Amino acid sequence: MTSRPPVGDKQDRSRQVQVMFAAIAPRYDLLNRVLSLGVDRLWRREAAREALALKPARVLDVATGTGDFALELKARAPQTEVIGSDFVPQMLEIARAKARARHLTLRLEEGDALNLPYPDASFDAVTCAFGFRNFADYARGLAELWRVLRPGGRLVILEFPPPRPGLFGRLFRFYFRRVLPRIGALVSGNAGAYTYLPESVLAFPDPERLAGLMHATGFRTRYRLLTFGIAAIHVGDKASSPQALSPHP
Repeated sequence: MTSRPPVGDKQDRSRQVQVMFAAIAPRYDLLNRVLSLGVDRLWRREAAREALALKPARVLDVATGTGDFALELKARAPQTEVIGSDFVPQMLEIARAKARARHLTLRLEEGDALNLPYPDASFDAVTCAFGFRNFADYARGLAELWRVLRPGGRLVILEFPPPRPGLFGRLFRFYFRRVLPRIGALVSGNAGAYTYLPESVLAFPDPERLAGLMHATGFRTRYRLLTFGIAAIHVGDKASSPQALSPHP
């Protein structure tokens, strides 16, 4: 594994990301807690409120990883059918163990976010927590999320945007580039994965640009920053009118 974000064609990049996350799966949850000082739990709660605000009957959590966000959704809305999808089997096995331990029933299935194995308009809400930046093709990924979302449904993306300008942004950028990779390498034994993480965040579209990409797909979009801009929640609503059923060119 190289120490920089995967390069090459999009299929090759997807495969490299898949292999990398398979390698760090056993330590993934521990590192999330340590590296975010536990604040990631608060961010997930805020994103879950947005996703469940319209009382969806069926929710798809894409790039579900070890299932933290899918489990948050199910715990908050026990009557809602929750499906978690990810292309890393090792992550899904951990998610299944966590679901059993919490006595929560949800489906956890293997699937590629750029080619989801679900029919059009299958879900009332679609979510993606800290996985969207790993998509090899953002536009194609948004088109797939749009496709499986029913008219009147909602997309919620929780993600790390690039650090904002200013003192806090500079401090966080230093932490992300200098401190985080060392902690990650020490705990996980995989230096490449935790060099990839900050590089992937720095290369990710800023919140305004991501909102623009969502709007270009067809969503009515809004977003808000969390914890001084460390994280951001983007909400995209798919209009229920016939005039807005197809992504924009």
